[in-house]
Amino acid sequence: MWYQKSITLPEFSRGYHLITEIIRKNLPTLPQIGLLHIFIQHTSAALAINENADPSVRRDFRQFIDQLIPDGDKIFVHTLEGDDDMPAHIKSSLFGQSLVIPIVQGRLGLGTWQGIYLCEFRNFGGPRQLILTVWGE
Repeated sequence: MWYQKSITLPEFSRGYHLITEIIRKNLPTLPQIGLLHIFIQHTSAALAINENADPSVRRDFRQFIDQLIPDGDKIFVHTLEGDDDMPAHIKSSLFGQSLVIPIVQGRLGLGTWQGIYLCEFRNFGGPRQLILTVWGE
């Protein structure tokens, strides 16, 4: 079985947002075993898997990463699109543009406390496009 679909996420504010249910709602009936590949078609946002219950984890992510790679740092030359643009590219490269999640007994093989994050690194990133690919049997 192969399935592929492009979806557009609504615009999210800067931060780390759980999108697990948006992904699930856009998937077909899943095979018993397989893989889900999720790819984000942007260089200033990323995907991650992490804590899905306590929102303070997402707040702490933002605080730490924004302190580690601050907007408007004088070392950046690429500034035409704003103070948050080059830091967003670096953050995106550190987190990554894709995830692979196993499909186990017809369900996503996420752990009890795991959720899929959209990591939005721009103040006004706009809608984000994802490609969802399922393969399995």
